[in-house]
Amino acid sequence: MGRLVNGTWVKEGQPSPDGSFHRAETTLRNWVTADGAPRPSGVGGFKAEPGRYHLYVAMACPWAHRTLIFRKLKKLEGMISVSVAEPLMEENGWAFSTALPDHLGHHHFMYEVYTAAAPGYTGRASVPVLFDMLQQTIVSNESSEIIRMFNSAFDHIGADRSVDFYPHALRHEIDALNAQVYDNVNNGVYKAGFSRTQEAYARAATALFDMLDALDHRLARVRRAARPGVFNLHRSGASGAMVGADRLHADHAGLRLPARRGLAICDAWA
Repeated sequence: MGRLVNGTWVKEGQPSPDGSFHRAETTLRNWVTADGAPRPSGVGGFKAEPGRYHLYVAMACPWAHRTLIFRKLKKLEGMISVSVAEPLMEENGWAFSTALPDHLGHHHFMYEVYTAAAPGYTGRASVPVLFDMLQQTIVSNESSEIIRMFNSAFDHIGADRSVDFYPHALRHEIDALNAQVYDNVNNGVYKAGFSRTQEAYARAATALFDMLDALDHRLARVRRAARPGVFNLHRSGASGAMVGADRLHADHAGLRLPARRGLAICDAWA
């Protein structure tokens, strides 16, 4: 892996002293809103309009999966176009090809999308990215916020208003659960798979499978109570990355956890 430093692509830096994996916070955090008004992070001017925004993803990235899922469930395919990067991330990061081109900017690498929008950018050239074709800039590279935009910002111009994956009455519960899922599962597979010491690996792997057990038990209670909306892992957007943790990163991130404790309910929901 590599990153951009002041607009220049460089190889990955040194690992942390304790061997743990530490994910840098995403920094491009604007919001598409119904009227273009700003949200607490970023600046305003990104009004929801059909055909204005382009989504960059990679099928090997669970963070990107959930943006594609929301785009489909909210029926936004006709409003938001997509470019898909190659699934194998090599020394230049996510890349495009003849088979999987950048339909918008015709770039060869994802980091070029970043530097075209922000020439002095420092950080990872990650996916997903929501790009504004009108202003020729990146709106956001934070998947958890992109799915919130998809959930409601386009409702007044043709998105499917019959489904709401962030209902007001459940937002506190959703946010609390998603915070645990993010730290221990979504990011937990990276903390385990990319750790540089056995101690760091053991901490992350134990937390990962303890959380999966807790989620499995919670799903079982929801199923018995016949109240699927209360769980909100599947409904709120965490599940796209959670499924990737189990299916993809066991191989992709070098994660080896043989003591997979029969997560039958999670498997059924996935």
